[in-house]
Amino acid sequence: MSGQDRYPLLEISIGKFVHNATEILSRCAAQGISVAGVVKGYAAFPELASALSRCGASQLASSRIRHLAELRRAGLPGPYMLLRIPMISELRDVVDQADYSLQSDLATLRALQDECLAQNKKHKVILMADLGDLREGFWHADELVRACVEVEEELSMVELAGVGTNLGCYGAIQPTPEKMHALLGIARRVEAAIGRKLEIVSGGATSSYTLVHWNTMPEGINHLRIGEGISLAYDLPVDWGIEDMDYLHQDVYTLKAQVIEVREKPSYPQGTFCIDAFGGKPVFTDRGIRKRALVAVGRADVADIHRLMPRAAGIEVLGGSSDHTILDVENYPGELRAGDIVEFDLNYTTQLFLMLSPDVIKRLVA
Repeated sequence: MSGQDRYPLLEISIGKFVHNATEILSRCAAQGISVAGVVKGYAAFPELASALSRCGASQLASSRIRHLAELRRAGLPGPYMLLRIPMISELRDVVDQADYSLQSDLATLRALQDECLAQNKKHKVILMADLGDLREGFWHADELVRACVEVEEELSMVELAGVGTNLGCYGAIQPTPEKMHALLGIARRVEAAIGRKLEIVSGGATSSYTLVHWNTMPEGINHLRIGEGISLAYDLPVDWGIEDMDYLHQDVYTLKAQVIEVREKPSYPQGTFCIDAFGGKPVFTDRGIRKRALVAVGRADVADIHRLMPRAAGIEVLGGSSDHTILDVENYPGELRAGDIVEFDLNYTTQLFLMLSPDVIKRLVA
């Protein structure tokens, strides 16, 4: 089928997004947990960020200051949280655009104090504990406690909002009640050292929502940072295999790619092998002559072609290049022609890159 739409086209269901946000935020709220809505995965699309605020997100969060600045310009009230540990070179923008930031380095915190003084503006921080995933965070609890005391007592313009951790993003370490109790133990030590209660004990990201779902989150964890679990709801039901999370929509996003060629060809490349366009040496299986379709979307748009999931039965992703995806359609029951549209479901990688690609049209639907 053909029409007036331009492709590749990424359709985003605002209704299904709001449904997911409502489901997750309400379940968290029932356990005393507020949620920073992470907007990075959809490039801070203003309509989606605004929907998160309306659903009750306590902050709008991203690893990119540019996203926070764009949402401020769009008139969204925030508050705003910077998720990536800031570079010293960007502290001016951090103080200007973010209300909260995650921190793990004392030199950066001291430089942040200087920038806050220069702008005459206070800024809240969450100091991160590395509980084994080996990305950001203080490794020794004693060091973290000392840093919290310094922030509290010596950095007058930097407010200690709380402590937090991140699990699963690098080291693939699962959030467990034991890990959360370890974070709570650190939080209690900090509170004893500074003589007051912390505003935030942030237990992680989407992967930590599993403990909310299973009702095993220890009392005292009062904050999570959730993005993919709302916008895609793919990782936990599919990659983790959590079957009873069917209250979430996994089809918020639909990638529509247009067919540009359909032809029967050998399944095994012909000639002398060298390397592909990305320096790889792919391995092929000879399946004889097969019907193949090319669609006009590629690695420049989605990064990992093999994570695209055709919705129609009988279509298989074979591979591709920067601007092409090659599909095996031998077992597709219909008849594809140039100009027809093939729909795909996404995972986090493909969603992230599609939202960043200027060559992909984005359109909100009901």
